[in-house]
Amino acid sequence: MNIKSLLLGSAAAIAAASGAQAADAIVAAEPEPMEYVRVCDAFGAGYFYIPGTETCLKISGFMRFQTSFGPDEVNGRQGWGSAGTSDWDAFSRAYISFSAKSDTEFGTLSGFFAAEFNADNDTDFGDSMINVDEAYIQVGGLKTGFFYGWWDKGINGETDKLGNVTEFNSIAYLYDGGAFQTGIAVDELEGWTTKANGIGVEAIVSATVGGVSVDLLGGYDTEVEEGAIRALLSADVGPGQFQIAGVWASDPNTYWNASEWSVAASYAFKATDKLKITPGVQYWDSLRAGNNFDNDLDKWRAGVALDYAITEGLAARVSVQYNQEDVTATTDRDYVSGFVRLQRNF
Repeated sequence: MNIKSLLLGSAAAIAAASGAQAADAIVAAEPEPMEYVRVCDAFGAGYFYIPGTETCLKISGFMRFQTSFGPDEVNGRQGWGSAGTSDWDAFSRAYISFSAKSDTEFGTLSGFFAAEFNADNDTDFGDSMINVDEAYIQVGGLKTGFFYGWWDKGINGETDKLGNVTEFNSIAYLYDGGAFQTGIAVDELEGWTTKANGIGVEAIVSATVGGVSVDLLGGYDTEVEEGAIRALLSADVGPGQFQIAGVWASDPNTYWNASEWSVAASYAFKATDKLKITPGVQYWDSLRAGNNFDNDLDKWRAGVALDYAITEGLAARVSVQYNQEDVTATTDRDYVSGFVRLQRNF
């Protein structure tokens, strides 16, 4: 073998080895562009686009600490059990909600879910209770799912109670004409009527002119064949809002069962940028006795609610109410009730 052949063979071997090493080399992939969360301002503050979609999502809620007081407060508060008969009780609550919205050819498509997590040292429930507060789908004016109906709306302050059961699995439609609204809802009255699954019907008409708005609401319980109607007026007066409401029922039913009729009023006075003072009063006539209102028993309540914005996202509320009610035709009782609340909203 001559020197030329040796050099050519060596060069070929080196080239082949280099090619094999190049085939085995690790090449770093180009980084994919990162998709940042985009703000969605089409549906109000707090919404953002879910990455890769045109759906806007909002997460909100609050944490609350509250101490309530009144006769047998532990035993009676929200029906949470019977741990005792103390006249005061403290509890904590966490609330979180998810609202998803997008535009469609049928109008805005919404999905909403909210849950409450309650912490209380109640022997019947341990130290917590989880509750689905709302879960519904809405397309335009059509709404289906588990949600609060129009009977849940009250007036400002903590003095009034203007509904009985206010949350159902329902199908509702609301026509929103801006200054004029009208709607109808069909409610499943499961657990609230004489049968396992009753049906209720709600209808509402609302109008707003300037700083004055009026709601006229009716509900009919098909199981007991009784109904109730309620009117609510709100008006901007001076540095606050005045509200008055009246409700009447033919006899006790799911929507209203406290009395034959009742009237309530309040005035939310904005004292400063941080302080709001809301006095209120309510009167009930012909209180429920058994399954009817056939009596002369009555009740009234007067009180005040104070709201103070401590800082952004943190607020306090204090409610003090004086109550007087007939227990029988010859005896009555009076007492003070209310609560002190600290709440962090987000």
